[in-house]
Amino acid sequence: MQNTTIKGFLYAALSSSTFGLAPFFSISLLVAGFSSFEVLTYRWGIASLILAIAGIILGERFRITGKDWQTVFILSLFRATTSFSLVIAYQNIASGVASTIHFMYPLAVALTMMLFFKEKKSFSILFAVFISLIGAALLSSGEIDFKGGDTATGLIAAAISIFSYGGYIIGVRKSRAASIPSTALTCYVMGFGTLFYIIGGCLTDGIRPATDGHAWLNILGLAIPATAVSNISLVKAIKHVGPTLTSIFGALEPLTAIVIGCCVFKENFTWSSAIGIALIVTAVTVVILHENGTGKVRK
Repeated sequence: MQNTTIKGFLYAALSSSTFGLAPFFSISLLVAGFSSFEVLTYRWGIASLILAIAGIILGERFRITGKDWQTVFILSLFRATTSFSLVIAYQNIASGVASTIHFMYPLAVALTMMLFFKEKKSFSILFAVFISLIGAALLSSGEIDFKGGDTATGLIAAAISIFSYGGYIIGVRKSRAASIPSTALTCYVMGFGTLFYIIGGCLTDGIRPATDGHAWLNILGLAIPATAVSNISLVKAIKHVGPTLTSIFGALEPLTAIVIGCCVFKENFTWSSAIGIALIVTAVTVVILHENGTGKVRK
């Protein structure tokens, strides 16, 4: 297996596992009285600021062309929609279930890549997608209600995140974004997202300054590992191994969310959940073995 493939797998695993922490920090802030727009404004604003500072210190290139700005703006719409729809889902259904439904985006990505971008069909990849979706379905079986939430709204919001996130992943690989430095792309996408959320907050209940120390711990947890680290790792993973394999490795996201949901929010964990986890892990293993056998990277 080539070094670039190994790096891609590691970036993808890091991205999905850290992103799986988002429900914990998001719900903690929502319970504390923050609105969806406030949670996301702090999340994306601080994360983009941290990335900008780190990029400058490391000498990263941030200059992009006018056409690149158009691409970044469109990608930021996809990414901002994903985060907003997931926060709405967290407010209405169990966080583990919301993250699991969101994980179904690999099917949309794989089919789009094969149908519209002529990516070579692979039985191993299709099989991995298939069994990972079965695993996701098993994980989401049982009680999915969230206290005080609307189940239909939560399910619709989680479903929207499938397509918006899939569009973002494909866009990063198949548009001008592929030539934009990862740090700059991630920083600009999150910067635009912050702008969208601030506008949304101003049009609703406004954006309150956070003054509580405990709230700031949750904000920093949401902004740094669950956003800054997750997003930069995602972009690097896509550039190393492509959108399809990066999507499959998203399995670690619902696994993380399920563990947190059970341990912190007392969400149900059944035998079907255990089988679902096993199927998802199997799917990831199939992908690794397939790439090891072919010895090539999906570009």
